[in-house]
Amino acid sequence: MRLRIGCKLDYRFEQPTPLITILNVHFSRFSDLERADYLVTSPSVPLESYRDAFGNWCTRMVAPEGNFTVATDGIFRDGGSLDPVDERAGQHPVANLPFETLNFLLGSRYCDTDLLSAEAWRRFEGAEPGWNRVQAICDFVHGAIAFDYLSADSTRTASQALSQGKGVCRDFAHLAIALCRCMNIPARYCTGYLSEIGQPDPPPDNDFAAWMEVFLDHQWWTFDPRNNARRRGRVLVARGRDAADVPLTLSFGPNTLTGFRVWADEVRGVR
Repeated sequence: MRLRIGCKLDYRFEQPTPLITILNVHFSRFSDLERADYLVTSPSVPLESYRDAFGNWCTRMVAPEGNFTVATDGIFRDGGSLDPVDERAGQHPVANLPFETLNFLLGSRYCDTDLLSAEAWRRFEGAEPGWNRVQAICDFVHGAIAFDYLSADSTRTASQALSQGKGVCRDFAHLAIALCRCMNIPARYCTGYLSEIGQPDPPPDNDFAAWMEVFLDHQWWTFDPRNNARRRGRVLVARGRDAADVPLTLSFGPNTLTGFRVWADEVRGVR
């Protein structure tokens, strides 16, 4: 299937302000772009791109004073398969984990494992290690947090999401990631597009989504504690330890977000 993916973010800046964005499809899926999702701005400003420590494609610029728009728009080819499942995937002993996964066992800005370790072991020590343990964590998180878009809080940690019982997709991901790390399962935060293909009507307003990847049986697997279901049309933009590593936009000065649109829609007809 083919997806039209993109976003349009409108701002008003009080003064010229440095800005970093992470809005382009992740390099691991770049070959699936039929039409590249080039970043464009209005008014036009010089752009400088680089890869961060996690391999995400970042773009830096200086937004001028006044109204400013950042946008992308691309066509993405996807096989249309659901997120893969392998219930036999096993959990690695920590001593046998690859070095590059160890960073994703540690606590981070929003995944406060030190406050959740006892709770994690109390709830999930008896779960079969590996895929079934991760799924048990996702089942718990999916039921423990009520999705509430109006309750979004950029400072909420995993332990706070659990105690407050509400949040948005990033809070579901942070809590599940923290609980997995407490159980010695490497877990990393992902953000990107998620289509509504195959979902009941009416579809919700599009937004960027957050999910997690866990390391089992020598590879990374996708889990989505917010939806707790296999989905089609998942397009990765960025990975990190948590949302602090992958802000969609990071501004170094005051601003007002005046418009926000995201799309991930199936394209039918002539190529």
